[in-house]
Amino acid sequence: MPVSSRDFTVRLAELIVQLSAIIGAIALGLGISAYLSSHRRVMAYLIAYAAFRLADLLLRDRAELGMDPVRFSRRMIYELPLLALFFGAPFERTFIYGGEASRWLGTLGLIIELAGIWLALGARIQREYFAPAGDHDRRRALIQNGLYRFIRHPIYTGEFLVILGWPFEYGAPVTLVVTAVVGFVFFNRRMRREEAEMIAEHGDAYAAYMRVTDRMIPNLW
Repeated sequence: MPVSSRDFTVRLAELIVQLSAIIGAIALGLGISAYLSSHRRVMAYLIAYAAFRLADLLLRDRAELGMDPVRFSRRMIYELPLLALFFGAPFERTFIYGGEASRWLGTLGLIIELAGIWLALGARIQREYFAPAGDHDRRRALIQNGLYRFIRHPIYTGEFLVILGWPFEYGAPVTLVVTAVVGFVFFNRRMRREEAEMIAEHGDAYAAYMRVTDRMIPNLW
């Protein structure tokens, strides 16, 4: 039976993730631990990122963790730009500029990442444990207070900040611009799809909420 294009894409994504993990394991054996010990801000970023991904996984609801083939394939595809991001920044620093990035840039990147983690996990906790009364049986609650008071997608804003912090660790402006552009397109598509689902589920209540809030940046966008 021929493999569909979607199945092939998912399998290709899985292969790339697996190969990247293997390369990472080899790199650990070749002394990346020594590199990280001498680049403590990079190590701090990666430790915080790993903790963020674990906490984010634990806070996701069952619908998001389901093994629906479409959702699973999307999750796999979404990992590919992240691999390119984590590759691009150190590559740009090593083969274009050389030397080390400024310490203040690395510190700024870590601060941006931590702010994103606080925002994304805070919004997930609010959505999971402090949803409005009567909405718990819905697939997705309509929350209009707390972190959702001024922006409709604080989780996406936080995730965007987390990935934007990485290029600062290496002082990689080209990677930063590409990350910002690709991230904007990616998150914009996800937000449009989610808003359409929320309007279908909540109707006029969500439409009214959209009129008094911004998507990701208060008073700007």
